[in-house]
Amino acid sequence: MDNGASSYRRFLDGDDKGLAEIVENYKDGLILYLKGYVNNVFIAEELTEDTFFRLIIKKPRYSGKSTFKSWLYAIGRNVAIDFVRHNFKQLNTPIEDMENYLSEEQSLEQSYIKEERKIAVHKALSKLPNDYRTVLWLVFFEGFSSKEAAIVLKKNERQVRNLLYRAKQSLKSKLEEEGFVYEE
Repeated sequence: MDNGASSYRRFLDGDDKGLAEIVENYKDGLILYLKGYVNNVFIAEELTEDTFFRLIIKKPRYSGKSTFKSWLYAIGRNVAIDFVRHNFKQLNTPIEDMENYLSEEQSLEQSYIKEERKIAVHKALSKLPNDYRTVLWLVFFEGFSSKEAAIVLKKNERQVRNLLYRAKQSLKSKLEEEGFVYEE
């Protein structure tokens, strides 16, 4: 059972933190998905809120026949289709009026992609041996120099540089195994 399903079950049992987890995990992706139906990120945000509101009010039954994410996106799709049916004329606005929204939509999409990359890196990092994970964390996340990391790790600078090289190679290998695509 995936995390969304267990969070939803907890929400249905009265734990509001379950709903908060669902919103946190699926909000951005759902916004981008619904934007494909309405071609407006602001309306997509409202439709995403409506989707979560539908979970709160109607509490639909999740059967488990599909992943929780696909079930939630299907609910969002239905919300978007209902919206489009009722607001078709409003959605046919001239392109000149939509130019203001374009940069903000691209910004949202870029931040979502960036967050997904961070998650992939952290997952791969967690699969590395402790000494690799530690040296990578100190140097890249905490901004330590090799000399500073050597003091923390009680090693000499050369050992830290060698450890860092092997850790980066191992991280790169883990990321490639998981299909990570590097930015150019």
